[in-house]
Amino acid sequence: MTTMSESPTSLSSPKPRGVNPSNRWKKGIRSKSRWAGLGFVLPFLLVFFVATILPIIYALYLSLFRDQLIGGSHFVGLANYISLLKSGTFWDGVWRVIRVFLIQVPIMLGLALLAALCIDSGRLRGHGFFRIILFLPYAVPGVVAVLIWEFLYGDQFGLTASINSWFNIAMHPLSKNVILWSIGNIMTWSFLGYNMLILYSGLKTIPTELYEAARLDGASEWKIARYIKVPAIRGQLLITWMFSIIGTFQLFSEPQLLKTPAPNAISSNYTPNLWAYNLSLNGSQYNNAAALAILMGLITGVITYITQERGSRSGDKKKPKASRATKRRADR
Repeated sequence: MTTMSESPTSLSSPKPRGVNPSNRWKKGIRSKSRWAGLGFVLPFLLVFFVATILPIIYALYLSLFRDQLIGGSHFVGLANYISLLKSGTFWDGVWRVIRVFLIQVPIMLGLALLAALCIDSGRLRGHGFFRIILFLPYAVPGVVAVLIWEFLYGDQFGLTASINSWFNIAMHPLSKNVILWSIGNIMTWSFLGYNMLILYSGLKTIPTELYEAARLDGASEWKIARYIKVPAIRGQLLITWMFSIIGTFQLFSEPQLLKTPAPNAISSNYTPNLWAYNLSLNGSQYNNAAALAILMGLITGVITYITQERGSRSGDKKKPKASRATKRRADR
């Protein structure tokens, strides 16, 4: 009985490990694509760093110093922030913007939601025309819008003066007790169409099958809007709410331009941003102005973050509900 001996050459020997040319080519392509993507983003990053990050760093640096008549600039740490927090002028300005936010913003967003629902309903004739008309005020530059309303508010000229003479009444939209709500009216007129367009775009993403199934269940248009449309655009409502918070706490153009026709109603520290502007340019108190800007940025960021977190949690708990029959018809 003979046994066959296998030769060493017949045994499978491990292949030498080497780099596959195709893998090397793929890695080169990936590295080049990464560098190409960085090249496209780099101009934006440079502009963003120079125009946004550097000014914030420089403002933070200025806020930690204080210029004195004797000795020049000195490091004072958080002393500028502490003096602002103890100042009644600062809190008066913050309270004014909070009042605008609590009263003007709900009215503006409520009107924007109502306009978006009416345009989306399909029963409004010429809905495209109304959509454009409502959005046009947002296309007007903010300074021009304030100048237009300044002419309308003037009790010595313009529309208010004409109404006073026609009906023998005395309306003073630029008086001290009314000026804040006159500013809120300008903000509502300017940004109503912008918020309406955001909400309307959210409504257009809702599947129409949900509406058809709800109508087969006997739901009215009011119930469809309340239980389907509004819950479905909760994210868009949250976005408009956050934008309104940021815009309200940055209130500057309206009081700055209305200060000329209403000098007794609007002071140089009427809002925090207006006060920072006057501190830096008119008072040459750059350190206090920088501390005020940083402080308002922190307050706005904290309020916006809290609003976003609470809105996200409530949105997860309150999902749009539909009946079983509605879901079955929608699935079909």
